[in-house]
Amino acid sequence: MLRYFHKTATSPIMAEAEEERGPPSEEQQLSSSAGGGPEDTQPTAPAEGTEERAAEVAAARPRPADLSVEPSLHQFKTRRFFVLRPGTLKQGIKDVEALVDEEVDGSLHSVWLTVEVDHWNNEKERLVLITDNSLLVFKYDFVMFNCDQIQRIPLNIIDRMSHGQFSFPKHSLLQREGEGLRVFWDRLREPSFTSRWNPFATDFPFVTFTDHPVRSISDTFNALCDMQNFRERLHEAAQHAHAVKPFPGKANGVLVLNHLIHIEAYVGLMSFLGNQNKLGYCMARGNIGF
Repeated sequence: MLRYFHKTATSPIMAEAEEERGPPSEEQQLSSSAGGGPEDTQPTAPAEGTEERAAEVAAARPRPADLSVEPSLHQFKTRRFFVLRPGTLKQGIKDVEALVDEEVDGSLHSVWLTVEVDHWNNEKERLVLITDNSLLVFKYDFVMFNCDQIQRIPLNIIDRMSHGQFSFPKHSLLQREGEGLRVFWDRLREPSFTSRWNPFATDFPFVTFTDHPVRSISDTFNALCDMQNFRERLHEAAQHAHAVKPFPGKANGVLVLNHLIHIEAYVGLMSFLGNQNKLGYCMARGNIGF
């Protein structure tokens, strides 16, 4: 079997040109191996504004040192309050408004979410309503959507309101931050010795309020828990009730004092455990409280 080989002849002129050029350089080999021509080897110009946008994004990205666990921890703790569940507060307000007796209380003026502090320093979550004639304090169960207790205080018997920091006896182990508001309606009657030492006594001629822990959650709750606005609205309503229906034996007017709110409690182990575990609030742990 015959095989034919074809050999291409090279002219002397071409051979001399190849010898003069010599072997290709490394740069020429790399450019040829990349398969790109002159157009491919030119760098692409960045789009207009790309570098500026990249710098803005990098500046806006939070750095590890700026991150903190406190906001998330605070949100986790406050999220456990049932009053923050969607629709819960709205339903609670609707339920307590239905308990207003127009013949006795008159028209509704405002609704407030606050905390009652009793004579043993126990915190108790409350819904408070101001009407034409009454101050209504509700113990409302935000878990079962039920009103467990109602206290009706006629506005025309309120004779004094005191607001300021909390104070305790000299040798007391208790402390409380923040300010409170105490509403008095019988300055001549002093609590009995038995009532002072009874943690469940309710015959005191005053009631004490302070800020609810969820006040700083949003603007809505801030307005609903604003103690200063609550004090002003209550004072106006009480003054009006005194003018319209004065109570026999009482001066026509409400005295407002900037004074310490004194709580006569010493050891307070019950209140310490209760307040630390928020037993006076409806929370996700269940309806365990006062």
